Amino acid sequence: MLLIIGAVIVVVSVLGGYVLHGGNLAVLWQPTEVLIIGGAAVGSFIIANPMHTVKEVGKGFMRLLTGSPFNKSYYMDLLSLLYEVFDKSRKQGVMAIEEDIDNPENSQIFTRYPAIMKSRHLRDFITDYLRIISSGNMAPHELEGMMENEIDNRQHELEEPSHAVNKIADALPGLGIVAAVLGIVITMNFLTEGPEKIGLSVAAALVGTFLGIWMGYGFVGPMSISMEHSAKYELKAYECVKSAIVATVSGQAPQMAIEFGRKSLPTDKRPGFQELNDHVRSK
Repeated sequence: MLLIIGAVIVVVSVLGGYVLHGGNLAVLWQPTEVLIIGGAAVGSFIIANPMHTVKEVGKGFMRLLTGSPFNKSYYMDLLSLLYEVFDKSRKQGVMAIEEDIDNPENSQIFTRYPAIMKSRHLRDFITDYLRIISSGNMAPHELEGMMENEIDNRQHELEEPSHAVNKIADALPGLGIVAAVLGIVITMNFLTEGPEKIGLSVAAALVGTFLGIWMGYGFVGPMSISMEHSAKYELKAYECVKSAIVATVSGQAPQMAIEFGRKSLPTDKRPGFQELNDHVRSK
């Protein structure tokens, strides 16, 4: 929704101001300029990035339209899942959760949280470290160091798409100049056609520069920043899991362990203490 609202504001502000200043919208309709700039941008994007990054960028754009799943409700489900696993392990022993972490698709605990199950990387992150806890006697600081290394790697992966899109945003003004130069080259053929023909051709060429700058700074650049914010909210889920698991390995009770996790969440999406407590009880 915010993507649509922002895009509308950008379009209305720029084109509305242009019209109010006496501009003619028909002059801006230059589909060949769009083809040159847009096609070159897509082509250079494909050249510069591996296929998995291209796919992740596509998913990132879809997420901008549908909204990030990493909201307060998601975080509450994540903490409730961790509480159930910790509580079962505390009451029945570590061996009792082996079936849950080895086969989460058939686990009575994990299947109660479909949103978490859809996040394959995060689900594997949880099960991998619960498996390490159940199979070894690793010190809390050693476990924390291992988790931080994996989170750093995951951060690099999550930020790759936004960096790739940002580089295209930086390239768009230059591609706009390319389109403008080609327009001027075409204009050279009209030097004997009179000032009106030359004027229209020059105007069409300048539209290329305008479109490149407008697309880069008005749309593609801001979308890359929005994708980066989305990646940060996902990383917070990993940090939440890390804090809760390290706390439970350090001997904290399940309720206190998820409190460590809750405190690591961003304040705008962090559930209140009683709100989380009620949610856990409802599950």
